Amino acid sequence: MKTSALSMAIKALVLSVSIVGMGSVVPSVAVAGPGLPTLGEGADVSVSAERRLGDSIIRELYRDPDYLDDPVLQDYVQAQWLALLAAARARGELPPELEEHFAWEVLLGRDRSINAFALPGGYLGVHLGLLGVVANRDELASVLAHELSHVTQRHIARLLTQQNRQTPLLLGTMVLAMLAASKNPQAAQALTVGGQALAVQNQLNFSRDMEREADRVGYSLMAPAGFAPQGFVGMFDKLQQANRLNDNGSWPYLRSHPLTTQRVADMQARLPLQAAREVLVPTLEHAMLAARARVLSRPGADMLRQWLAEPRSNGFAQRAPHQQVGAWYAAILAASQLHEPRQARQWLARLQAAVQGDTRAHTLAQWLGAEIELAAGDAAAAWQQLPALGREDRPGLLLRAQIALLLGRAPEMVGPLQTWVSTHPRDASAWQALASISQAQGQTLRAIRAEAEAHAARYDYAAAIDRFKAGQEWARKSSSAQDFVEVSIIDTRLRTVQALAKEQAAAALH
Repeated sequence: MKTSALSMAIKALVLSVSIVGMGSVVPSVAVAGPGLPTLGEGADVSVSAERRLGDSIIRELYRDPDYLDDPVLQDYVQAQWLALLAAARARGELPPELEEHFAWEVLLGRDRSINAFALPGGYLGVHLGLLGVVANRDELASVLAHELSHVTQRHIARLLTQQNRQTPLLLGTMVLAMLAASKNPQAAQALTVGGQALAVQNQLNFSRDMEREADRVGYSLMAPAGFAPQGFVGMFDKLQQANRLNDNGSWPYLRSHPLTTQRVADMQARLPLQAAREVLVPTLEHAMLAARARVLSRPGADMLRQWLAEPRSNGFAQRAPHQQVGAWYAAILAASQLHEPRQARQWLARLQAAVQGDTRAHTLAQWLGAEIELAAGDAAAAWQQLPALGREDRPGLLLRAQIALLLGRAPEMVGPLQTWVSTHPRDASAWQALASISQAQGQTLRAIRAEAEAHAARYDYAAAIDRFKAGQEWARKSSSAQDFVEVSIIDTRLRTVQALAKEQAAAALH
């Protein structure tokens, strides 16, 4: 699939430049003054306007081929993100208005570069390259805490306020268009703005004062959220090493978040001496999920074969337990992608034996076992690999629904999925799973409504309206007994989504 010009623009904006989809297109305007205003001071951009801007960007990211909804990885990152949000709330760093109106959602991208970015409206983007390189959960949390602090301190709104010659949405659109021309070879002849785009890119970076503030606030969230503050120092060590290697292009985080000696020294000084001497050992869960990120980032067949052979390498038995577990996980998933299920099952037995006693790691191994059997075409064996049905995590719920469809066990999943979407109405994948389950049971009206909700959850209001109207039309023509409750819900939701579509269209014009 070819990436559209708009999609290329969005990626140029938020994946290479990292934060803030906005900045002046006038190169002479300064981005930051000598000091930061206090929270809210001068932030003329309303919370609602910032959220609308984030929604407009995220709608395009959902359509990007690199967008990845991997429930296992997303569940891991989202759990850390929510823990940091809770810490920010407890410390008074999260204003109630932001907590209520912002999305606080995580998106994953298959990009193998080491990067993460915060967007307007409380969205967080994480590249698989970052997940694959961080040594432990605490290093990952340090990046998330830093990005969260950019949002809670309203750095995006401050930049917009400083450059308020144009409205945020128009400004974002203009920057996107310029960056599209500079990133898309097919558009090069249309606009010759390479130098201008570079100037814009330089202005989109946060000021050094904002970076230091995000460091300080982010660091203060680590311990209250259950993470070791040493994670900040460990991540900074990685960034410093990349700087010394002159940044080969795989570290866009360095360009959007310049690492200064002063910032490094500040983080090191904040760490107590005893803590500085402690070595953070990765959990088995982190080792497994870092391996998953590396494999799912599409590294190519040669790398997959290298990972497949790693557990047979010399000295493997002498490696630390977390290193062995990570290598087995990567080998199993690589074998599955290379269509070698027999080898995948052999390594799975080793992995499951190694993680006995670690509840979370054991669950991950069970999900992986179900995945490889599903990929091998054995749905019955996949079902047997699943943990016992209880309180379902999102990854287990969606995997169970997928397997149930193949086994003709769709009725078992209706209740769990409906319960889930009632408490997680913005989970597009869960809505889509419910649509498939409902269709398999012959519940066409409910399937159509679930499809509409999936589109609405990703801000594709035009598609959602189309499906809601299709549901109304089906209900009018159907001769079977009607689910009047479902019809009433469709009528109500159609009016709601039509209103949201009008707001979306009006915002795009301003």
